Amino acid sequence: MDMNRRMTAEFLGTAWLTFGGCGSAVLAAAFPELGIGFLGVALAFGLTVLTMAYAVGHISGGHFNPAVTLGLWAGGRIPASYILPYVAAQVVGAVVAAAVLYLIASGKPGFEVAGFASNGYGTLSPGGYSAMACFLMEVVATFFFLVIIMGATAPRAPGGFAPIAIGLGLTLIHLIAIPVTNTSVNPARSTGPALMAGGAYLGQLWMFWLAPLLGGVLGGVMARILGSEPASADRPHIATPGAPAE
Repeated sequence: MDMNRRMTAEFLGTAWLTFGGCGSAVLAAAFPELGIGFLGVALAFGLTVLTMAYAVGHISGGHFNPAVTLGLWAGGRIPASYILPYVAAQVVGAVVAAAVLYLIASGKPGFEVAGFASNGYGTLSPGGYSAMACFLMEVVATFFFLVIIMGATAPRAPGGFAPIAIGLGLTLIHLIAIPVTNTSVNPARSTGPALMAGGAYLGQLWMFWLAPLLGGVLGGVMARILGSEPASADRPHIATPGAPAE
């Protein structure tokens, strides 16, 4: 599989995740009469992963998240050579999607950027949670996300259903974590909106790289210990576990 194709798939998947998930918060959740609330935003994030895992997962594995990429490496699913190109594509995708979302949102009269679906702790946490609480939430949530991903994509797992489990897992994570950190578990998703919001949100971005990456590695290692069989280097897929690379 050509790495340029893989990177393009990761770019598109992460862009859709950022545009769809953060867009639901910035655009739709701003109108209480629409009634989507936290549940709608959580479902939007889950649906972005589910849809893109089916759309391009057979090309790149459907990571769309630096913490997932690092966790799958720690779990023995992908070679180290995938990490930098995948993460670069993911970050660029998230930043481009956030910029497009900003252009759309700013077309409304009286637009104020505010938090722009960014993540934060302390005074920037939706519920005012401390830095320690937010760090722990992100580590634990990302840990379980990797356990879900690696278990759902193990060779002995039911074929074709992994994107559903992963998408619903991400939805559940958002239902738990939105009040605490506005839910990251994805450093790329955090970077795009933080660049648009600027200021203190950029100053707190370090946590939403460190905590998810740590949680991803721990989750990948735990799944490997539990016995999720590692895929070979040419079979790193999430959406179609066990299928040969194209």
